[in-house]
Amino acid sequence: MKDTQISTLSKKTYTYTILDKINVDIEVTANPYRLTLEELFIMAARINKKRSFLFVSKVLGKHLPVQPQKGLLTAALLAARYAESIKKLNCPLIESLVHSFGQKETDFQSVSFIPKFINPVVIGFAETATSLGHAFFDCFEEAEYFHTTRESLDNLIPSITFEEEHSHATSHRCYIPIDMIDNQREIILVDDEMTTGKTAINIILSIHSQFPRKDYTVVSILDWRSEENKQKFKQLERTLGIHINVVSLMSGKIHVNEIGMLQASEKNPGAHIGLKTAMEVVSLSTYFEKEHAGTDNKIPYIKETGRFGIKSIANTALNQKINNAAVELRLHRTGLKTLCLGTGEFMYIPMKLAAAMGENVFYQSTTRSPIYIQDIDGYGARHGINFPNPEDQDVANFVYNIPPGEYDELFVFFEREVEAEKLHPLLKQVETLQLKSIKIVFFSG
Repeated sequence: MKDTQISTLSKKTYTYTILDKINVDIEVTANPYRLTLEELFIMAARINKKRSFLFVSKVLGKHLPVQPQKGLLTAALLAARYAESIKKLNCPLIESLVHSFGQKETDFQSVSFIPKFINPVVIGFAETATSLGHAFFDCFEEAEYFHTTRESLDNLIPSITFEEEHSHATSHRCYIPIDMIDNQREIILVDDEMTTGKTAINIILSIHSQFPRKDYTVVSILDWRSEENKQKFKQLERTLGIHINVVSLMSGKIHVNEIGMLQASEKNPGAHIGLKTAMEVVSLSTYFEKEHAGTDNKIPYIKETGRFGIKSIANTALNQKINNAAVELRLHRTGLKTLCLGTGEFMYIPMKLAAAMGENVFYQSTTRSPIYIQDIDGYGARHGINFPNPEDQDVANFVYNIPPGEYDELFVFFEREVEAEKLHPLLKQVETLQLKSIKIVFFSG
């Protein structure tokens, strides 16, 4: 039996039954590039009283391992849709992007194709959309980018703060130069999925109260807002005297019916620990510039993530740094099938590195989201490990959908060096994955 059952009610309406306890009816109302639901997501049940379900993306690399080029390609598709539908530009790349997206494997690499006269400020939402936002920003010849963060930074006051009510960690902070946002340029907010649109409304209200402007655009892979939610966008436009564009690859309506109570997650058995896992520490500290330190870990972050703002002019240099670092990481590869694991908000540079590390390299990231685990065909969280975040042990981290024995080796990317003893819970959990080797990679330390 499949844990998530999908039935087609009509040509554009689908029902997902999650663990026999949650029914999610989806009516697709717009699908400009004729993508299939199966290409974009599967579903799982969240351990969260505010929202019981989760669209598990097949393209982000957050809860599922993905081919890293697929994540970059998805962002490019969104950028092409923005250029075509909002800016009314002729975008000849669209056909090849859609074709590549439909392939099982792609060698796509980011390219800037949106001309300089379109010069927005792009914002990626932490933690899930930090890489999506950055890769979307890559498509502009001239723009600026930063991502929100959950982190508290030493001696820095955030320029903007806002809340994301349904999230497991709700507070967002933005540590950027004031002149990056104290202007009249269009702001583009990038998220992976909109269900109510509350997060976008909250950040628009926060920005507009201090740095008002006329034009905002909200970009997401999926847009499931109801008519009532859409009217809230319209009301916000009238109240503030602004215009809000919305861009997505697929949109429609969802109806959720909870038909029973979910039980606690089944823990994966801790068998298969017999395989000896070799461990190695790799430093890439010389490749990247250092920025501000955090409150607890005094080792600085790196500048190139966009946490503190980055301009398009820096992209060429960043791509070269990533290619140089990838050459070194390839020397450390010892397996035929490799998984690269970003950590938390540190997703974009790990994804780009994974894309440059050779064949048979897959990518995903740790997450803060607790999800019910059931090893049943078709369900969105079939395997899972959890451990205290080595960078903040008060925060639980999770990694999903890595079956034991699936990969030969694992590269775990940390933006900042952490103490060896704080890695022990992670390493103990990773032992259950039957890896031949694990490489801990630090970018600052």
